[in-house]
Amino acid sequence: MKASRLLVLAVALFAGIVAAMLAVKMSNKPPAPAPAPQIVAAAPAPETVDVLVAANDIAMGKRIAAGDFVWQPFPKAGIVEAYVTRGGKPNAPEDFVNYTSREAFSKGEPIREARLIKADRGFMSVLLTPGMRATAVEVKAVSTAGGFILPNDHVDMLLTRAAPKGSNGDPYVSETLLTNIRVLAVDQQVADAKDAAAMLAKDTVTLELTPRQAEIVAQAQQLGVISLALRAIRDREEPIVDTDEGASGSVKVVRYGVNTTVSIRH
Repeated sequence: MKASRLLVLAVALFAGIVAAMLAVKMSNKPPAPAPAPQIVAAAPAPETVDVLVAANDIAMGKRIAAGDFVWQPFPKAGIVEAYVTRGGKPNAPEDFVNYTSREAFSKGEPIREARLIKADRGFMSVLLTPGMRATAVEVKAVSTAGGFILPNDHVDMLLTRAAPKGSNGDPYVSETLLTNIRVLAVDQQVADAKDAAAMLAKDTVTLELTPRQAEIVAQAQQLGVISLALRAIRDREEPIVDTDEGASGSVKVVRYGVNTTVSIRH
């Protein structure tokens, strides 16, 4: 064999040995370290404030007892100024004992002091808006939206009476006396019990009226039959319309935005 061929074979063999050694060395190289996990800082817990809430459902007109109110943490960002906080009234659960609720509270609902009142009299005087009067009206189920009028609903009052003498047409006339009147109670029921019809065959409905409206209702009960028409809940914000026309027996009525005066004395 020629010397040149032997030299080429020797070089190839040497190159193969070097390549094998490099391959073995690379395979034994330790793996690259895994990247360090990224540490995400936890969001800071929101600052809370202790707010007075109802420990259970509280009905309208209920006298507050010990344990009816408890403290519950609320996010500070969602606190309303009207809420009772531990920082403002630390002894509120004890201080509000024997107060009366002017409105119903649901369990866990924040307490607003404006919806409570301290009174040692009956709850009806507590439920009345300042300046208003409670007037009882005798009605029948058929004249009160089929018996579905309940406490805290709002109604219109209608009077049906004999037509004035000499008038042609129907022997009876009906007219709207008052609009958007709040119902305080049905018989002795003041809670808004939606699970049962309020009216029986014949009941007394207590209405919240202005002094002038109370006079009109007293006169209307002597003239004919009073009916109550239930209003939509969205109508409650409509302002009460009263009249100062002395003892004329008339009332200002709002129909479709138009003011008219209806007389109930002929």
